[in-house]
This record gives sequence, C-alpha cells and structure tokens, in this order.
Amino acid sequence: MDERDYRALRDLVAAGGVTVLTGAGMSTASGIPDYRGPDGSRRVQPMQYAEFLGSAENRRQYWARSYVGWARFRAAGPNDAHRAVAALQHGGQFEELITQNVDGLHQSAGSRDVIELHGNLNEIVCLNCEERFERGEVHRWISEANPGFTADSEEIRPDGDIVLAAQDFADFRLVRCVTCGSDLLKPDVVFFGGSVAKPLVQQAYAAVESADALLVLGSSLQVMSGLRFVKRAHALGLPVALVTRWPTRGDEWASLRIDSLLQDVLPRLVADCLGSDRLDSDSLAT
Repeated sequence: MDERDYRALRDLVAAGGVTVLTGAGMSTASGIPDYRGPDGSRRVQPMQYAEFLGSAENRRQYWARSYVGWARFRAAGPNDAHRAVAALQHGGQFEELITQNVDGLHQSAGSRDVIELHGNLNEIVCLNCEERFERGEVHRWISEANPGFTADSEEIRPDGDIVLAAQDFADFRLVRCVTCGSDLLKPDVVFFGGSVAKPLVQQAYAAVESADALLVLGSSLQVMSGLRFVKRAHALGLPVALVTRWPTRGDEWASLRIDSLLQDVLPRLVADCLGSDRLDSDSLAT
C-alpha cells in the first residue's frame, strides 16, 4: 500500500461526511468468497431470476443448494473490516452505509441504518401472495420435508448458494407458502437478472448526494447496481475513493485508488481517526 495514498484516504475519512458503498470483498475474510477473479470475470454463474421463475425444477435445484449452503452461511461472523466500518460510523466519520451484500454482517458488527441494495438472506418472501417469513422458519420446514437430505459441498457463494451435482438433489422436496400454497418462495434478495426496487435506489442516491465524499470498499463495480453511485458522485464533483483488490470498473471515476486488503486498511483508519484500535462489535451494537 502506497503511504501517500493511505494518508490521502485517512484525511478524507477524518474529515467526515463520507458515504460508504460496500461489496463482496467485505466478507471474504469471514469465509464468504466473492463472485469474481482478478480480471473481473465471474468465478461462478448464479441462478438467474428468470430461471428461478421458469420452473419448479429450477426452484427445487436452487433450494436444495441454498438449504445446504445456509447452514454454513449463517455460521459466518463479521470480520475486522465490518467492525472497522461500524466503529467509523459510530465515530462520525461515516454517515450513510450502502451495501450490495446480502449477509447481514454489517448489522452484526454494529452498523446502523444499512441500505441493503440487494436485500438480505434472512428474509423469505412468497412471490405469489407477498407473505414474508424468517429464514430460520423456512429452513425448519425444509428440514422436516427432507429428513434424509445430507448433500454437502466445499463451495459456498456470496448469496449462500453452493454447487451440487444433479444426483445430490434428485429426491429433494420443495416446501410451499403456508398462506397461499405456492412454491414461489424466494429469499428476499435481488437475483442476477433482477432489479433493485426504485425507492431503494433513490434512497441510495440521496445518501450519495448528501455526502462530502464516496468511499467504495470491496466492490469490483462490475454491475451497474453499484457503479451508478460512483458515476453520480463523480458527476457531482465529490471525491471518490476505492479500496479493494484488483482493478474495478469504476477506476476511471476515482480520485483515489488503493489496491489492498480491507483488513490491512480499515483497522488502521480506526486507530488513526478515532485514536483506538479496538473493534468491539458488542459495544457498538448497544
């Protein structure tokens, strides 16, 4: 990490008024890998929204994989990068926090009023009647419907999905909405090919427009979902700082770019801006 660049980032954060946009790179140290490799290409191909709607077989495939993945996904906890963001928000350096992640780890670390662009895996929605359920409840229904289901995988994805061979879910049974009987139960997250709700996009735009600077953490900005906020900040003449590994699609609009692991940068910012290196999520959450 270039020390001159770090000092510029430190000064920007110390001045306060920063809106933060985070991506999958925030959670890699928690054991949740990101989607893309160093060149920005996808390592994995998640299920598309149209595929999920297309057939009960596709939904069965998705839920078998997600059921196995959820047990591992929910065991992940916040890392020092999440705790540093929460500390800097509580300390007044960070104002609004926008995340593209669906893991809820910012909240677990103590961050408040998080704008979750892509939703949260902890909630399930019925696409037929719009009834909502807590993920643990639906997980229990699936367990009861599939008592002998024991498939496993070494790979987990940022959306809690995993890789399973077709034979691993051949006997898997879908569960249905207890309100309307539909099998169109879906985690309340934006699938690839879906779109973020307009009111949420406007809320995020407002967070950028009210800021003195935009700081992007752990995002390749390969999809417009996040890139549009970088473009808006640049158009407004706001400083845009990017901290992540590898090149991003937003580099040309950045006024500051640091290619480093977040765990090497954010705790240091806490120490320099708050005079402390303590990243205590329990105290932040109170």
